[in-house]
Amino acid sequence: MALDIEEQYEKIYRYCFYRLRNRELAEDVTQETFLRWFASDTYRDKNQLLHYLYTVARNLCIDEARRVPFQFLSENISMADGDPLLSIALRSELDKLAPEDRELVLLRCVNGEPMAVLSRLYGQSRFALRRRLNGILNTLRKALE
Repeated sequence: MALDIEEQYEKIYRYCFYRLRNRELAEDVTQETFLRWFASDTYRDKNQLLHYLYTVARNLCIDEARRVPFQFLSENISMADGDPLLSIALRSELDKLAPEDRELVLLRCVNGEPMAVLSRLYGQSRFALRRRLNGILNTLRKALE
């Protein structure tokens, strides 16, 4: 599996930043994730690399969140392109979702991870996960209308 490390690094960083909402912590956790991957021989030659990276990043984020209280979005986070009111409304609706549902939306819609990777990560079939994601997205659409 040919893997563009820079692209994966950016995806893991975005994932960690979304989970921790702190730039420095996200950088540290992302770096630790890749250091653990470089030190591990277990997943080097298998097709489970992305699963391994996201699992390590998730566990490190959970550990960090336990250590440091949750921080709300800071003012230095740039708004998404487009209507700032829509961005605020979307964030508000995303905050209403269960943490695992928000994570699923981030991984699929922002990071563009394939359903096969997500199904291994969540331990669900691709079809069950797709139905779940479609339900979440429909809920968000209705709330934003």
